[in-house]
Amino acid sequence: MKQIFYLFAALSFMVACSGPKGIVKIEPNGNEVVQEDSVEYELIVFDTGFETWYVLQNSPAKYRSQQYYENWNHQYVSAWNYNATQPRRRSFFQPIYGYERGVDYGFELNHKLFYYFQYVEHVLGIEIMPNGPKGLTF
Repeated sequence: MKQIFYLFAALSFMVACSGPKGIVKIEPNGNEVVQEDSVEYELIVFDTGFETWYVLQNSPAKYRSQQYYENWNHQYVSAWNYNATQPRRRSFFQPIYGYERGVDYGFELNHKLFYYFQYVEHVLGIEIMPNGPKGLTF
């Protein structure tokens, strides 16, 4: 039984380390509050350059509403998942699972996910959606 666990752990580690840059994962972060019926979500980005870039871009002066980020994120996730099905684009794009309409992921997660999409388009130069938001400066 231990051997199976170690094999699974080793395979998980190898997949996490060798995966493409374009993987984003949205999952509950385990800090659920039992008294309240709520769950906090966490955005995990496997591109190490994003975190540094995000910290430099994260300015309250640039904040928009949560609804603004949610609307764009739904469009971006749809476009991203479509790109993941295209043979020419599949090398970078892996499907994003877990981002659903009607779920309140909170301002922080929506803001960070939106900025991840901006990072991919503006820093990495990979177009996700041809008619993305205009007027953003990076």
